[in-house]
Amino acid sequence: MLHQGRIGEVYNIGGNNEKPNIEIVKLIISTLGKSENLIRYVKDRPGHDRRYAIDNTKITTELGWKPAYTFEQGMKETIEWYVNNQEWIKNIVSGSYMEYYSRMYR
Repeated sequence: MLHQGRIGEVYNIGGNNEKPNIEIVKLIISTLGKSENLIRYVKDRPGHDRRYAIDNTKITTELGWKPAYTFEQGMKETIEWYVNNQEWIKNIVSGSYMEYYSRMYR
């Protein structure tokens, strides 16, 4: 986009992966080696999102961009990163990372 994109233009970056939530949940559970028995179905909230979809036609046709990973590969690598970085997650959840920002950006 930096070298070939047009100034002021908007480009949607996505992998053409429209998937039901349950499929993503099952991928996460499988990657973690857990049982699908852990899945609990709940009633949809009012006004829930029907779907998430990104049209990447412009970036693929104008700039020749394509995803480097499949959806499944990207999800598995993301899940593995979170599993291997539990300390980072604890700092985010606890809010202790804010101490760093307070020290560094006074």
